[in-house]
Amino acid sequence: MPRLRLLRAEIVRATAWFNQATAASARGERSVANWDEDVLTMAVEASRDCLHERSREDIARVVLASTSLPFADRLNAGIVKEALGLPDEIGAFDVTGSQRGGASALLSALESCASAGPVLCVASEQRTACAASPAELANGDAAVALLVAAGAGIAEFVGGHSTTVDFVDRFRATDRAYDYEWESRWIRDEGYLQLIPQAIEAALRKCGVEATQVDHLALGLPIAGTERVIAAAAGVAVDCLVPSLHESLGYAGAAQPLLLLARALERAVPGQVVVVAAFGQGVDVLVFRTTEALAVPTPALGLKAWLARRKTESNYVKYLYFTRQLKLDEGMRAELDLKTPASMLYRDRRTVLALVGGKCSETGAVQYPKSAISVDPEARTVGTQSDYPLADLRARLVSFTADWLAYTPDPPSCYGIVDFDGGGRMLADIVDIDEEGLPVGAALRMMFRLKRRDARGFRHYFWKAVPDYRRAPDDGVSNG
Repeated sequence: MPRLRLLRAEIVRATAWFNQATAASARGERSVANWDEDVLTMAVEASRDCLHERSREDIARVVLASTSLPFADRLNAGIVKEALGLPDEIGAFDVTGSQRGGASALLSALESCASAGPVLCVASEQRTACAASPAELANGDAAVALLVAAGAGIAEFVGGHSTTVDFVDRFRATDRAYDYEWESRWIRDEGYLQLIPQAIEAALRKCGVEATQVDHLALGLPIAGTERVIAAAAGVAVDCLVPSLHESLGYAGAAQPLLLLARALERAVPGQVVVVAAFGQGVDVLVFRTTEALAVPTPALGLKAWLARRKTESNYVKYLYFTRQLKLDEGMRAELDLKTPASMLYRDRRTVLALVGGKCSETGAVQYPKSAISVDPEARTVGTQSDYPLADLRARLVSFTADWLAYTPDPPSCYGIVDFDGGGRMLADIVDIDEEGLPVGAALRMMFRLKRRDARGFRHYFWKAVPDYRRAPDDGVSNG
């Protein structure tokens, strides 16, 4: 999840004069992406946490599900693949057009991994909504990644069931910025309460599982208060419901069912049955049974730790500006339009998107970017550099500058010199920091972020340094 959490009370305070009904939804907070975060940056970070230090060479496919993809005609999953440094001999595709896209992508991955190989299934959303609307209060930005492969894992796929029906609860035309939603009571009574229990019953019947054997039921729905009725209608005990993330995160669209699956797996013990249902012009239901591997500690942060990495945001105007719903006078310094030629990005894609530097095979010197000539002043070797990934290495802050003159959507612009463990140094933007800045020597971690948008709508991605949120709290460095 993004670090920022916008208090719903601040949205209500700013908009209740126009729509007093929003006051009923003032509790809790919702996650919001910073100006340099979007569907792809969140997808990359979720994937890095999922894969952690695992070898990535055998991954055969990347699937990215979202209804808020940044590119309409560019393979978004391909950008995720590049940022993760995955091999070129890999399949990738986007799944979009429905709120159940995340579950559909996972179902497809589960059905194909035995023949295709390990599949990285990612769902990510940054859904914008009109100001003062119920959706603005309900939505939340987040991503989730799951690795699916044949063989042993923390949960085995028992089976699934799908129904497809053109039940239009919401839609967004290709030339519109926001969803148009139908009346919520009709959606609940004719959609959720009719279609979801039937699909759950059919899935359990196909899998040979009794409703009373279900230990965790995950229902990722935007309308609160319907989960208990659906569970009861399907014959599942109400106390088996996976608690929603509404108070602390919001509704993350196509990613929501998989986020609740992640929450269920964090709460489950080996040998339990987990059922996930996703709604969107039909229903996808997936049934899992947890294994003994679930009890083995994992290095992944997981849902709980990402929720804990938070900073309260009370500035509603800043949120509107970050989501490009409000135009501010950015000044002449913001007028610079930098265009990256597609030919150059293709040639240097591993340098730019995967943060791959070079390491000299003779001197061991590490440099970024990689070049034909070594930077070691004592040995100007030529042609000895091999690829050296830097993105997942820990780093330390060497110098720090807060620049109030250079344009940035969230001033000041902070940057400094970063040293990587094992060698290597680069100048990097530093983000997700508080007003007091950072001390020299602070532990840092690189994150995939948005560098800028140009006048043609092209998004330029690169890596920025953040306080290392994976460090133990007693190492002397705050993680913000």
